[in-house]
Amino acid sequence: MKATWQRTHECGILRPEHIGQTVRLNGWVHRIRDLGGLVFVDLRDRTGLVQVVFDPSIDTALVERASDLRVEYCVAIEGEVRRRRPGAENPKLATGEIEVFARALHIFSPSKTPPFQLNEENLEVDESIRLRYRYLDLRRPAMYQRLELRHRIVKYMRDFLSARGFLEIETPILIKSTPEGARDYLVPSRLYPGKFYALPQSPQQLKQLLMVAGVERYFQIARCFRDEDPRADRQPEFTQLDLEMSFVTQDDILNLIEELYIGMIETCTDKRVLKPFPRLTYDEAIARYGTDKPDLRFRLELHDLTDLLRQTEFQAFRSAIEAGGMVKALCLPNCADYSRKQIDELTEFVKRFGAKGLATIAFTADGVRSPIAKFLSEGELQAIRERTGAQVGDLVAIVADAPKVVNECLSRLRHRMGHELGLADPNLMAFAWVVDFPLLEWDEDEGRWNPSHHPFTAPREEDIPLLDTDPGKVRANCYDLVCNGHELASGSIRIHRRDLQDKIFHLLGYSDAEIQERFGHLLEAFEYGAPPHGGIAPGIDRLVMLLAGDETIRNVIAFPKNTAMVDLMFGAPSPVSEEQLRELHLRIVCDDET
Repeated sequence: MKATWQRTHECGILRPEHIGQTVRLNGWVHRIRDLGGLVFVDLRDRTGLVQVVFDPSIDTALVERASDLRVEYCVAIEGEVRRRRPGAENPKLATGEIEVFARALHIFSPSKTPPFQLNEENLEVDESIRLRYRYLDLRRPAMYQRLELRHRIVKYMRDFLSARGFLEIETPILIKSTPEGARDYLVPSRLYPGKFYALPQSPQQLKQLLMVAGVERYFQIARCFRDEDPRADRQPEFTQLDLEMSFVTQDDILNLIEELYIGMIETCTDKRVLKPFPRLTYDEAIARYGTDKPDLRFRLELHDLTDLLRQTEFQAFRSAIEAGGMVKALCLPNCADYSRKQIDELTEFVKRFGAKGLATIAFTADGVRSPIAKFLSEGELQAIRERTGAQVGDLVAIVADAPKVVNECLSRLRHRMGHELGLADPNLMAFAWVVDFPLLEWDEDEGRWNPSHHPFTAPREEDIPLLDTDPGKVRANCYDLVCNGHELASGSIRIHRRDLQDKIFHLLGYSDAEIQERFGHLLEAFEYGAPPHGGIAPGIDRLVMLLAGDETIRNVIAFPKNTAMVDLMFGAPSPVSEEQLRELHLRIVCDDET
C-alpha cells in the first residue's frame, strides 16, 4: 500500500463543513448502484457510511473501474466533498447531506461474494453461518456497535474503580482444581506426568488471598471457565468484573455497585434506570414473584391463596394443601376474554414446568366465568378476587402443587405474560438486590448439604449458632443483583476465620484430609491476620446483552462458541497429534458409547 492512499478522514464523520475539501477514505464497499452512467458506492468503515459518486464528466475511465467493484471490496477513494442536490438528502444517514465525488480509486483487495449479505441488518441468517464467518459478521455496523458498547462499559468500570482506590491485578489462569459448583477445564502438565492444572471458574480464592495480603481494594476484568453441559445461552468461557474489598459491610458493596451501574448506564447508553435499586429478601422475592431474579419492570405479583382454600370443596386445591403444598394465583389484566384455545396454550405452557394443570377464573361484566366456579363457594370466589385485586376484565390463573412447582410455573407464566401484554419496557433497566439467601441447600439424592452460592460465603452473624442445630435455617450474608429477569451479579461477605471455614467444610461433608488437600493454602492464610472482606462478580456478557437489547450473549462476544460449545470458525475442539499426546503422557481411551 502506498502512503498516499492512507485516509485523511473517516467515512462517518463527513458533514457539510467539509464541503469543498479533498478527502481520502479507506473502507469497504457496502453497496453499489450502477445507473448506466453514474456509479454510486456506499463506502463503509467503522464510523459509518458515506455515498461516493463516480461521474463520467470527471473521469470516464474511473467510472469503468468503479463499475467492476463488488460488495466488500476493500478500497481507498479520493474525492471532493459536495452538498447533495436538493431532494437527494438521506436523513437516515449522519452523512446524508453530503457526498464525495471520486477522483481516484485504489483497490487494496477484492472480495469473494460473502456467504450472507452484510448490508442487510434485518436479513435472517442461520447463526452457524454467522459464526463460521464471524470475521465477516463483525463487519456489520450493528455488530461493531455492540463491540463498541462493550468497550465503553468496561472502560467505565475501570475508570470508576481506579478513581476509588482499587488496584487492577491479574490472577493466574493455570491454577489448582477446586470445587466451584461446576466441572473444571483441566490442563495436563508435560513436566509433571499425571498432574493437572485447572482453568479458573472464578478467581474466588485468589482474590480472598489478595485481601489477606493487604491489598484491600482489588478488581480485574476476569476470564472464567466452566465445563458445563450445553445450554441455549451458556458459554464455556465468560467475562466478569471481579471485585473484592476489605473492612466492609454488605451495604458498602451494594452501594458501590449501585453507584457504578447507575452512572455507567446513564453515561454509556440511553436506557433509563429504576433507582434507587429496591432490596428484597430471598423469601420475599419467592413469595411475591416465584423467583429470585424477578423482572420488576411490571407488577404482576403472585398471591398466596392457601389460607383461603384450606377448607374448600374443590378437591384439586384441598388435596394439594393437605399434602404440604400451596395454592397461588396470578392476576392477568384485561385477559378475561381469552378463548378456550388461548387458555389451553397457557395450561400447556405451565405443564412444561411441572404443573398438573392451570385453573382460571375470568371476572367479566356479566359475572364469573370459570370451569371451577361450581366447586367454589361465593365467599371463596370473592376472597380470591379481593386477594388478587382482580377487576372486571381480568383473568386469574391458579396453580396448586408443591411450593417449588407452584413458584416455578407461575414465575414462568408471569415472565411470559409480562412480555406478551407489553408490560416490559425495553428501555428500562429495573435492577434489584436480592439478599438473605439460605446458606445451605439439602441434596436429597446425595444426602448432604450443598452451598447455595459457594463454600466461602459467610453466614449471617446472628445465625451462626444454627449451624449446630438447624443448618437449613441459616441465612447467608450474600446478595444477588438482578435486572429484567436476569441474574447479573452474585457476591457475599466471605468467611475470614479458620474455625468457621472448617465448620462449613465439615457440614458440606469434606473429610479433614480433603479439606487440607483442597483448601489448606487458604486456611493457613487465615491464620495470619486475615481481615474481614467481601466482594461481588458482575457478569459482563449478560449486562452488555441487556444494554444492547439482544436475546443472546453470543451477539456481544467477539468470537463465541455455538450452543453446542463448538467454535465453528476454528473447528474446536479438535483432535491433536499422537506426538502431542505422548509429550503429555496421555492416551485417548473412548467408551464404547462414544
